[in-house]
Amino acid sequence: MAVEGGMKCVKYLMFIFNFLFWLSGIALIVVGILVQTKLNGTLQITNVAASGAPIVIIIVGVIINFVAFFGCCGAWKEHYCMVTTFAVLLVIIFLVEIAAAIAGYVFKDQIRGAFEKSFNETMINYNRTRGNIDSLQEQFHCCGRSRYSDWYSLFNNSVPDSCCKNVTRGCGRNAAPTTIYQEGCVDVINKWLKNNIIIVAGVALGIALFQLLGIIFACVLMKGIRSGYEVM
Repeated sequence: MAVEGGMKCVKYLMFIFNFLFWLSGIALIVVGILVQTKLNGTLQITNVAASGAPIVIIIVGVIINFVAFFGCCGAWKEHYCMVTTFAVLLVIIFLVEIAAAIAGYVFKDQIRGAFEKSFNETMINYNRTRGNIDSLQEQFHCCGRSRYSDWYSLFNNSVPDSCCKNVTRGCGRNAAPTTIYQEGCVDVINKWLKNNIIIVAGVALGIALFQLLGIIFACVLMKGIRSGYEVM
C-alpha cells in the first residue's frame, strides 16, 4: 500500500528526530552546568530566581533525554500508548519552556538585584570567600560592585590583587587606577548576559520549533498505528 511507505518514512523520521532531540537534551545539560559553574560557582547567589535557573536547565535536559528514549521505544514497537505519552510529554515540555522564557523576562531585574546583593555580601566577607570573587574579577576583567573604588573602604584605599591587569602579589596595594580594571562586575556581567541572550533565545527558539516538528510526527504516527497500518 502507498500509505505503508509513507508511515515507514514517518517512523524513521521519528527515530532521527528523537536522536537529535536527545542531543538537544545533552546540550541543555552542558549549558546548565556551564552557567552554574561560570556564575553560581563564583558567587553564592541565594535568590531562587537566580540560583535555580541553571538547575532547571539541567533538569529539563535530563527529562528531554528520558522522553527521547521513550519516543524511540514507542516508534520501534509501534505502541500507540507509548507514542501518545511521548507526544503529551513533548507538549508539556514545550509549554514549560514557554513559561520559563516568560518568567526569565519578568524576573530579569530581580536576577540582577540578587546578583548585586550577593556580590556585596561576598565583598564584605572577602577573607572567607576570596577565591570566589578573585576568580570572577580575573575572568570578567572587572573590579568591585559598581567600580574599583568600592573596595577602598574595605582595603584602606587599595583593591584585591585580582583587580590588577597584570596580577602579581601585592599589586593591588595603593594601585594606580590605570593599572587595574575600573568597571564594576555587576555592569560587566550584565553586559555579558545581554550579549549572549540573543544566542540563547535563538537556540531556545530552534529547540521549540524542533519540538513542534516532533509533536507533528508523533501525531501522524499515532494516527497510522490507530488505523491499523503496517509500518514495519
